[in-house]
Amino acid sequence: MKVFMIGTQRSGSNLLRLMVNQAPTIAAPHPPHMLERFTPLLPAYGNLDHDDNFARLVDDVVRLVEVNPVSWGVEFNRGDIFLRCRDRSLVAVFGSVMDRMAESYGKPDWMCKSLANVHFLPEIERYFGDDARYLYLYRDGRDVCLSFLKAVVGEKTAYHVAKQWDIEQQLALECGRRVPSGQFLALSYEELTRNPESTLRLLCRWLGIEFSAAMLDFHSSEEASKTAASGKLWENVKKPVMAANTKKWLTGMTRDQIIDFESVAGRSLTQLGYQLEFVGRQVSARSYDAATKASLDADNRHRKSAVKEELPPEDLAARKPQEDLLAMIRSRLVSI
Repeated sequence: MKVFMIGTQRSGSNLLRLMVNQAPTIAAPHPPHMLERFTPLLPAYGNLDHDDNFARLVDDVVRLVEVNPVSWGVEFNRGDIFLRCRDRSLVAVFGSVMDRMAESYGKPDWMCKSLANVHFLPEIERYFGDDARYLYLYRDGRDVCLSFLKAVVGEKTAYHVAKQWDIEQQLALECGRRVPSGQFLALSYEELTRNPESTLRLLCRWLGIEFSAAMLDFHSSEEASKTAASGKLWENVKKPVMAANTKKWLTGMTRDQIIDFESVAGRSLTQLGYQLEFVGRQVSARSYDAATKASLDADNRHRKSAVKEELPPEDLAARKPQEDLLAMIRSRLVSI
């Protein structure tokens, strides 16, 4: 069984990953985001039907995993990964790497928590077929927005976060309508944090595995310690479930930010059962002309650059090996 967590970052995915990783039969490592990072780089490899080109892709994907900020502690044989692939595709390399990881941990199944996989679902569905399960984790988009505005990653205006969040919720909901019902489960972050045991028991029934009390003790696990030590972004995973970590947007976001978010992503908020605070009640949804969008784009770029300059040295050091590898691969694109 291959489990794909889908949705948007800052929705509690590391919390749920660490919970699931405590199950005796499912390995859920910290993700190197293989599909997200390598899909734009595929032109650098040429025709993957050529053995040398495909072998280079395998080597680079494995190298990305080997320099992941949260170490997997797995030894990979490139030739073995090559031979495991059922076709010459990035998703096949991804699947082979994940299979080898799970075997190394002595577990028959795995879960990938790279929520950006929501953008690659057709290829995932094609390759993994009936063996795939899609776990859609969602959270009030305004709390997601507030978290992104404070984080070292992601978009930095409510308008841009809303655009991304809305698109990704719609992709996940479309997946739920498209795949067989038994392969798709939607869980809300609010329910997971409010009633963790009952939510995890529901998840375990869907996965066909036994609930383990160790899943609630995720914060004491070795994997939680490794994750928390790898950067400020993940420091909360060493804490127990924070049941009150909801609706912080009511005080943490400005009225203008909330209106921007609801104007752009109101349909997804409503479909997921979240009530709009301003749009449709006190004000109409905003429209954005070309000049306004250009101004927001400039503000977003400025804020993202400023955040990068404020990254702690230890966070920069943890991310640098992956960034250097990806920069080297991108340089090949320039020479094509």
